[in-house]
Amino acid sequence: MFSLEIDTLARLVIDDARERSLRLVTAESCTGGLVAAAICAIPGASDVFERGFVAYTNRAKQEMLSVSGDLIADLGAVSEPIVRMMSEGALENSHAHVSVAVTGVAGPGGGTPMKPVGTVHFATSRANQSVHHRMEVFEFETRWEVQMAAVQVALEMLRDRLR
Repeated sequence: MFSLEIDTLARLVIDDARERSLRLVTAESCTGGLVAAAICAIPGASDVFERGFVAYTNRAKQEMLSVSGDLIADLGAVSEPIVRMMSEGALENSHAHVSVAVTGVAGPGGGTPMKPVGTVHFATSRANQSVHHRMEVFEFETRWEVQMAAVQVALEMLRDRLR
């Protein structure tokens, strides 16, 4: 299901987390749980993967991850402040030490001139440390390609955060 590159990254994330005795949590919107699925496809994931949140709607982001509804109304769900709140909310609502969050416009519709299809925001959090953010605008033809590119970036960021 996943590319060799994603599979390898997921294995490395698990190994890095296991080495450091750290538990992981994901908070996903546009990837719909694919980051969690990539991690959980690897044998031994249960040693480090604590849980995953698929917060696809704005209401789910508010209820599950404590994201501000007013902030979503002001900025939209696809924004740096929202993904930062998703990442922090995932840690606060789990027993994990490190989180990764993803929100974006996977397409093929839903894009705007300010947030075109392929715009994806990422954030990682680690207990008692600052949140790291990254934004990408992927220029792919299909929803699946955008989602797979986002999964790869999320795993790369998670791995960086574990080190």
